[in-house]
Amino acid sequence: MTVKTVDVLLVGAGAMSSTLAMILKQLDPSLKVCVVERLKSVAKESTDGWNNAGTGHAAYCELNYTPESEQGDVDISKALSINASFELSLQFWTHLVKNKILPTPSEFVNRTPHRSFVWGEKNVAFLRKRFELMSAHHLFKGMEYSEDHEVLSQWMPLVMKGRDKKQPVAATNMSRGADVDFGSLARYMMDNLETQENFELLLNHNVEDLKRSSSGGWSVLVEDRDSKKSSRIQAGFVFLGAGGGALPLLQKSKIPESKGYGGFPVSGQWLVCEDTEIADQHHAKVYGKAAIGAPPMSVPHLDTRVINGKKALLFGPFAGFTTKFLKQGSKMDLPSSIKGNNLKPMMSVGMNNMDLTRYLISEVFQSDRSRMNS
Repeated sequence: MTVKTVDVLLVGAGAMSSTLAMILKQLDPSLKVCVVERLKSVAKESTDGWNNAGTGHAAYCELNYTPESEQGDVDISKALSINASFELSLQFWTHLVKNKILPTPSEFVNRTPHRSFVWGEKNVAFLRKRFELMSAHHLFKGMEYSEDHEVLSQWMPLVMKGRDKKQPVAATNMSRGADVDFGSLARYMMDNLETQENFELLLNHNVEDLKRSSSGGWSVLVEDRDSKKSSRIQAGFVFLGAGGGALPLLQKSKIPESKGYGGFPVSGQWLVCEDTEIADQHHAKVYGKAAIGAPPMSVPHLDTRVINGKKALLFGPFAGFTTKFLKQGSKMDLPSSIKGNNLKPMMSVGMNNMDLTRYLISEVFQSDRSRMNS
């Protein structure tokens, strides 16, 4: 069995691993970095453009980042933190573009207004208060607010079409929002990384096992999925950026922090419109507000997407039922992940979050017509 030694091993070739690998190589080009991906190409699971909403989460429109207390106070502290983090991402991408590592920004990120939309007097009062607090901060300078049906019809014509003009409504608008094709971004970074010394990308390879070595690093068993040949990688540091595939690997590591974690048999589904005539009528990411007691993901959002240069609309997500942790995973992912140390936490999550449980059950049995009507 062949054995190789690296400084850093990253499992999964999506947005997380490609970003971390790029940061490490920018800081220290001499580092030996290896990325292991079980599929035959990069960024084909959660990172792929069709598998996420592509929202550059800057807290411009996501109302669950600014919770309202029972007394009616709005807390924007989380929104400030999230926005600052996204600004760091923009600065990093700008650095990579200036150094010819990434192509023209429009190849992976496009200016797309971020808008919050609510209806009902109480929700309008909440959004007005949220706007007053956020627009006073320099991170949200330029945010607009309106309760005028005509203005909102210009901002989001498809959302306002057929709506009762007597209904109290309100919306905020941030023109400098972004739609990010994380799939293209990850592939561009991996393409560049492969041209650098001391970097290796192993596609179609699966991590079979990992354990602590006597030196304090990690010994990782990897299998070529074509030849079925195994090899071992000795790494000083291992990063699990494998999305849904990270849980079984975390359990194999046997570190204390792995105990108590489990997965839920829930997937995210989207309604997709690629009709250019319809897609051109909407240019924004419009987020609503969850009902009182409902989980934050219970209000679908209408998103402009630009994937591989083509415009489309996504509406969702809706919950589905699956025991797979990855789109190209196994139906045995969930059953095989249940251990003695995580069974109780998994059961308690369902029992102690009945609103979430009821929502997920109702979503799973929702018909396509019901999703269209929502």
